[in-house]
Amino acid sequence: MKLNRIGYAKYLGLLLLAVMACIGCDDTTGTLGVGMLPESDGLSTHTAIFNVKTRSFIADSVFAKTSTGYVGRYTDPEFGYYEASFLTELNCTDNFKFPEVYQYDPVTQTGSGELAGDSVVGVNLVVYYSTWFGDSLNACRMSVYELDKRLDKNRYTNIRPEDYYDRFDSKSLLGRKAYSAYDTSVPDSVRSGDDYYPSIIFPLDKKTFGEDRLLKVCRQHPEYFKNADTFIDKVFKGVYIKSDYGDGTILYIDRVDLQLQFRLHVLNDTTGVALKCQDGTDSLYYGTRTFFASTKEVIQANQFLNSDQIRKKAAETEHTYIKSPAGIFTEATLPYDEIYQNLTNDTLNAVKLTFTNYNQVSKYEFSMSAPEQVLLIRKQDLKKFFEENQLADNVTSYTATHNSVGANQYTFSNIARLATTCINEKQAAKQKAKEAAGAAWNEALWEKQWQEDDATKDWDKVLLIPVNVVTDSSQSYGSSNIIGIQNDLKPGYAKLRGGETGDLLQIEVTYTRFND
Repeated sequence: MKLNRIGYAKYLGLLLLAVMACIGCDDTTGTLGVGMLPESDGLSTHTAIFNVKTRSFIADSVFAKTSTGYVGRYTDPEFGYYEASFLTELNCTDNFKFPEVYQYDPVTQTGSGELAGDSVVGVNLVVYYSTWFGDSLNACRMSVYELDKRLDKNRYTNIRPEDYYDRFDSKSLLGRKAYSAYDTSVPDSVRSGDDYYPSIIFPLDKKTFGEDRLLKVCRQHPEYFKNADTFIDKVFKGVYIKSDYGDGTILYIDRVDLQLQFRLHVLNDTTGVALKCQDGTDSLYYGTRTFFASTKEVIQANQFLNSDQIRKKAAETEHTYIKSPAGIFTEATLPYDEIYQNLTNDTLNAVKLTFTNYNQVSKYEFSMSAPEQVLLIRKQDLKKFFEENQLADNVTSYTATHNSVGANQYTFSNIARLATTCINEKQAAKQKAKEAAGAAWNEALWEKQWQEDDATKDWDKVLLIPVNVVTDSSQSYGSSNIIGIQNDLKPGYAKLRGGETGDLLQIEVTYTRFND
């Protein structure tokens, strides 16, 4: 007997799920599993193509919650220069205390403390880095300034460092140091050692800074060192680090340490008594210890400044760009209205969107490459996504990896859930407004208001953004889980097909419909 549509609704629903699952995992189209239904009542799968408008979107700043600091200047022939600098607080462990001066108790014949005198031998601010971009031998100069105001929780890259230190006060300058990313003065024997860590060292005054501001204050006011908050408020608010000479190198700073050096006694491990040399003198040594450092527990903020040339590149209409750091995104306007009008009675199974970049061949030695990973996200969700440290949910946000072998593409194989979410959002709002308006309903006026209202005008827009996807590898299963998505702060760019006057991008929509 021929089944009517109502009679096999439940069966058909299960079959639809199977069809959608197959199509969602495969870019091909067809009628997988549908041939068993009677031809007059069966389902068939089709593909429709819709155009997508794109343009370059200037990102004046991005949210950058990261423990990496960026320092340097790099000039690119295409995009002009950009400068990187950062500000950071230094952490203080809870209830911190400096080592005590050595004392011997003749009654118990034990010793306590280890310092040979209540003094500081040396103080260094050490900037550690492991990688960089650009010319490793380029001559540069780094300056470090002391902050006179506590950092706000502003993680955006348009932060104004001058709001946190007095650039006209010579006392705020802690030091200047010439450097190159690859320090040729370091012997190969040292460089190949396990404990070698590239760094730039700024010696500070051991008396005024080490003893008067740190050691003595800690002895007199231990409450100032109760935790990081009190230390930053009362003792040391942090540093601003920038490069003020050189062009062509960006350092990726891992951490900043404030190290103090002391003269210490060599102690008996059991009794704590100071040991003597053979000639009867005290056995002493010089020890360097890191007490305060930049960590994830304190605020760190990066600043990126781009030249005006980047705006000229973004204004080009024959194509679009993505450029990091804090440079250019690609904005795409998806044809949800057109999809709804043409496929309103059908089921969307897969919506495929592909961004293709041009081959990037540069004659320059240190050129930027295409970002490895990108995020596709609704434009209206951009701010909340990064500030709340969200992950891609495959509904309104997706990630993709650059296919650099042959295709040169960022492919989002199925954003059907994004399309249906946005279409349903608008249709629900329209229905609610229509019911409220009653006989006074004016659809043309409502559509105009929908497109102009700040809350809804970007409902059909998405952004393509260079990102860094952080994973946590699972050794037990050999897999990895995404634990964070951050704006990409390393130099990179891709020139994409599209633009307001260039080749139109297209999305491929696979849908299922009843046969007539």
